[in-house]
Amino acid sequence: MKFALVDNNRVEAFKGAKGICPCCGSELTAKCCTVRINHWSHKKHSNCDPWWENETEWHRSWKNKYPDDWQEIAFQDEQTGERHIADVRTEHDLVIELQHSPIERQQRISREEFYENMVWLVDGTQLKRDYPRFLKGQENLHKTNRQGYFFVDFPDEVFPSAWIESSVPVIFDFLGLESIQDNDLRNYLYCLLPGRQNRKAILIIITRELFINGTINGELFKKQLEHQKQPAKKNSKA
Repeated sequence: MKFALVDNNRVEAFKGAKGICPCCGSELTAKCCTVRINHWSHKKHSNCDPWWENETEWHRSWKNKYPDDWQEIAFQDEQTGERHIADVRTEHDLVIELQHSPIERQQRISREEFYENMVWLVDGTQLKRDYPRFLKGQENLHKTNRQGYFFVDFPDEVFPSAWIESSVPVIFDFLGLESIQDNDLRNYLYCLLPGRQNRKAILIIITRELFINGTINGELFKKQLEHQKQPAKKNSKA
């Protein structure tokens, strides 16, 4: 966790500090060392947010591309009291969930239903087989009449099966924290859109700059997500 409440202010971890979790209200302690990135940890075992995964440098790098007050936003369902922390929520109410580790199908569904207006950003370097499978599956990609848009035959032969049936856009980042030549395919992001057209999946290939700028200004994914917007039933708590 990057932020805790210290004297009611959102503060990053610093040596010797104690804070309060903005989601569950329990005590946090700062973990600062040279091996891992500085972060906050619950002082005692906590059931704060079962969806939370240990933060990696990949998580932190992506979060830092957005303003601090868009990061780690706590949500509560007004009807059930269920609470979760979104990795990023833009001022246009788009939630960006960063996923590094494998995810179970039911948790993916639950998170999509909870946040509704969201996209996934998936670390495609977590499993070594994911990028080679994507490269091998290039023959399944076919151009459409829109620049950057492709039809995908047999998407389960191109992307991890856990994400094929997602009800929201899933963006795959095969680069991670590497620095490679400009013409390498991993410099781009690959957005698998929900639904099918003529039984084919639809893929958008975009630059990182377009993704970041488009989610900041609210233009990217506007049309894809309009149908998902419903009357608000959750309030941001932090």
